[in-house]
Amino acid sequence: MSNTQLYWLRNDLRIHDNHALWHACQKGSVIAACVLTPDTWHEHDDAPVKIDFWLRSLRILKDSFDNLGIPLRVIQAKRFSDSAQALMDLAEETDAQGIFFNDEYGIHEQDRDNAVAEAFAAASLTCHRYADQVLFMPGSLRTQEGTMYKVFSQFRKQANQRLHDRLPDCLPAPGKQTMTGVASDAVPESIPGFASATRVQQDSWPAGEQAAHERLKLFSDDILFDYKDLRDQPAVDGTSRMSTYLTSGVLSARQCLHAAVAANQGEFDSGNPGAVAWISEVLWREFYKHILVCYPRVSRSRAFRPETEAVPWRNDPEGLEAWQQGRTGIPIVDAAMRQLLATGWMHNRLRMISAMFLTKNLLIDWREGESWFMRHLIDGDLASNNGGWQWSASTGTDSAPYFRVFNPVTQSQRFDPEGEFIRTWIPELRDLDAKQIHQPPAGDLLGSIDYPRPIVDLGESRKRAIATFKSLGEQS
Repeated sequence: MSNTQLYWLRNDLRIHDNHALWHACQKGSVIAACVLTPDTWHEHDDAPVKIDFWLRSLRILKDSFDNLGIPLRVIQAKRFSDSAQALMDLAEETDAQGIFFNDEYGIHEQDRDNAVAEAFAAASLTCHRYADQVLFMPGSLRTQEGTMYKVFSQFRKQANQRLHDRLPDCLPAPGKQTMTGVASDAVPESIPGFASATRVQQDSWPAGEQAAHERLKLFSDDILFDYKDLRDQPAVDGTSRMSTYLTSGVLSARQCLHAAVAANQGEFDSGNPGAVAWISEVLWREFYKHILVCYPRVSRSRAFRPETEAVPWRNDPEGLEAWQQGRTGIPIVDAAMRQLLATGWMHNRLRMISAMFLTKNLLIDWREGESWFMRHLIDGDLASNNGGWQWSASTGTDSAPYFRVFNPVTQSQRFDPEGEFIRTWIPELRDLDAKQIHQPPAGDLLGSIDYPRPIVDLGESRKRAIATFKSLGEQS
């Protein structure tokens, strides 16, 4: 009997610290398989720049597979629902005895994964699944009442206690295997319906494990200790920029945790404030993955807090388009949105500022913003993107209270004091001084500067948002 096993890869494009790949290789000869499902990717608003990065990383991964003697089969399909039959066909063709894969956590992903497991079980083939995207099995960290945490600080406290007991290990890459005789498929350069990334975008985000580890080392060696002070300044390289590699699984959360702990003399909840702050951000990502599983309504575009489904969001197509294109007349918001359009990425502080401007100052439904971000972000991740948007909109778990509304001008003055970031992305304002650039004088906007006046009064719109949310409590 054959001892061939299938390793089904998705967003785990690495050979190091990959649970499904490692265990498959311990079981027998491995054939790696990926199923391309562009119709579902479109339905999930996956950005072309994200798909481009995924393909570039997959091509590099194929080279690593070649060195290990692992063939890669690329299966052309359309939808998630095609995956079970496609993989069963491959198992029959190659006489594979089982399949190994790392779990994913959106509702549609869980349905797809369960269908594959059921198909293999029905054919008396084995199926091995692993919690690889997360540090802890989703739902395993619970309150004394047995429920999933709704407040991050409490979740983090228990996570830190678990990590004190045992830091999760990082698995090595598997060894070279004997050739299976199965030929590899070529990885396509592009997917129909998803435009290739620009040269600027590709240069900004080099693909593959080596590039990810080079960035992680640079961050750990040169940036991490100042992270707490620099992370909110968009004009400087003060963040990890790991999100893209984590979203596509080119790097694991465990590898990030180990790098931070090593740099912090073995500590993760004490020691250098920068290291502690970044580890906390890794746990935020973990928290939102657990929320996705334990409260599946957030996968269905529903508010985490059901009472906020009653918010009377404004229908404002012109305001929405101005926000999308970076023409709101609020420089820091417009610079952030233009950065997103040009690079496929946005600084995290700016994500909060632009999201709160849309949901509070314009009072436009957070789902419009969530979808726009996913359609343009190279690091678009359902759990983190949804969690961030619902935090900003005051509809989610652990979210900002409705009466806390960022003033984008004061945020800009605080975190981009000299206006360097604004000048980079709004060149029409480059000649304004450091005081005027955050809120250009109205008179100048009627003259030689081709930049719009603000589409909304910040003070009045803040009052409107607070009154709107306050009325929900009075009605309940």
